[in-house]
Amino acid sequence: MQRFENPDAARMGNPSTFVVALVVAASVVGLSLVSTGGRASAVTADQARQQLGQISGSIDELRAGVAADNRRIDGLIGTLSALRSEAAALDSELADKQAKLDELEAELKREKRQLVEARKRLDRALEALRKQLVSLYMTGPPTVSGIVFGSENFSAIATNSAYAESIQDRDEIVIQRVRSLRDEIRRTVERMKVRQLRLTELRDEIAVEAKKARAARDEVEAQRAEFISAREGREARIRALEERAGSLEDSLPDLTSDPASSSAPRAPAPVPGQRAVLGSDGLAAAPAGAPDAVKRVISAANAIAHLPYVWGGGHGSFDSSGYDCSGAVSYALNGGGLLSSPLDSTGLTTWGEPGVGNWITVYGNSGHVYMTVAGLRWDTSDTGGTGPSWHSSMRSSAGFIPRHPSGL
Repeated sequence: MQRFENPDAARMGNPSTFVVALVVAASVVGLSLVSTGGRASAVTADQARQQLGQISGSIDELRAGVAADNRRIDGLIGTLSALRSEAAALDSELADKQAKLDELEAELKREKRQLVEARKRLDRALEALRKQLVSLYMTGPPTVSGIVFGSENFSAIATNSAYAESIQDRDEIVIQRVRSLRDEIRRTVERMKVRQLRLTELRDEIAVEAKKARAARDEVEAQRAEFISAREGREARIRALEERAGSLEDSLPDLTSDPASSSAPRAPAPVPGQRAVLGSDGLAAAPAGAPDAVKRVISAANAIAHLPYVWGGGHGSFDSSGYDCSGAVSYALNGGGLLSSPLDSTGLTTWGEPGVGNWITVYGNSGHVYMTVAGLRWDTSDTGGTGPSWHSSMRSSAGFIPRHPSGL
């Protein structure tokens, strides 16, 4: 299932290039020198250079603003992810206590039903005992002399004696039954008192946990609002760059201070056979001839392969128990020494240099990012919720901005 880092983010537009701005300004200077002469030409050239300097300074300021926005947004994502985890943990704890409360209430209801049944049985036993006492009062208890004189023969004596004993046994059973039922009722009442007390304690605990959970959710919403505001501010700066300097993905290679943003000789393109191999364990093996940075990127990605998908994972700090799409790409690039701090998917569309690289290409937009390294794809979008992993198959790059580390 496709996972998006910022599902409600609008797609970024494509802006004019700083290079184009320089060319236009240079053309203005050239035309001025052709159309005017002497002192006027020098003044026009100075004015053009001044204007060009202002344009360059404005673009540098916007670049610095976007880089600062990237750092702030990364920190907000890390904070928001931690708050979400805390809120989820509180909700889980609240759910566990509610489940215990429900179980306790169910047990209390069962005890109440058992108590009602025990009291009914006790009432029946007491009624039987009452009747026996009335009978004894009316007829008196059977005696040996009464049995002998009231019997016609020895056989009748035996029969009447057995009958008298059975009556006595029944009386004793009824009395014992009454005692047993009273003890059972007493124990049930004691258990009910304990459960009722625990029920009250649990309800108090749940009230406290519910308050904490509400506060945590409110904090998440507040941080989310700040995150959205910061993201919108960054998009406004990017639109300003669009107006001043042209297509962002084609000509703004240095919106971060990372090593990959500086110009460097490009490593030779891989020759046939220089492709990373995806093993049966899901890990990638770098080709022997790959640049060291590529090998380090692959090694770093292998270290977090198959960890779970966690929104915001890898932001604020590279280390996490799970990663989202940009967190996973950032972690791998950092492992290769190509990225100094995590970036979200939009931030990665301004990282490095424009276009497809020979060894590494990052494909990003405002909602998702993935990366190809030595012919394998590093992605989180089609792993069924299991997090970042390697894929031998490629995916359509339509709608994504390709960037690559300098020299690779």
